[in-house]
Amino acid sequence: MNKLYIKISADMANDAFVRSTVAAFCVELDPTVEQIEDIKTAVSEAFTNCVVHGYDKKEGNYVYLDLCVDEGKLSIIISDGGKGIEDVAKAMEPFYTTKPEEERSGMGFTLMGTFMDEMRVDSTPGKGTTVTMVKIIGKEVA
Repeated sequence: MNKLYIKISADMANDAFVRSTVAAFCVELDPTVEQIEDIKTAVSEAFTNCVVHGYDKKEGNYVYLDLCVDEGKLSIIISDGGKGIEDVAKAMEPFYTTKPEEERSGMGFTLMGTFMDEMRVDSTPGKGTTVTMVKIIGKEVA
């Protein structure tokens, strides 16, 4: 088992670093290029949600990444201490966005769920949101 914990400024300038770091961290599992791209997309969506929705792009906040590689499985927990989500089920509906004026597509959670093998969203209004994602990487089971 290998673990990594990162506390990083909630700034969109850090998105590329976060994506690349998670991709590099899971290399020991020998993922395919497609799996790496899926992971990077899901991580980028989760990080963006923290910055844009959790913190409304306000400076001085942090996003937390908790990564674990164990027995062919990459576990990713991305969380913030932002405003939280009132209705998680509604927020997870395709095309739902709280920021239509910013031309947000409302597909973030949908993309995360599509590209990862497991995904869960836990949120408490006024306290923050945690997205837990799992990607199985390894030999195909016949």
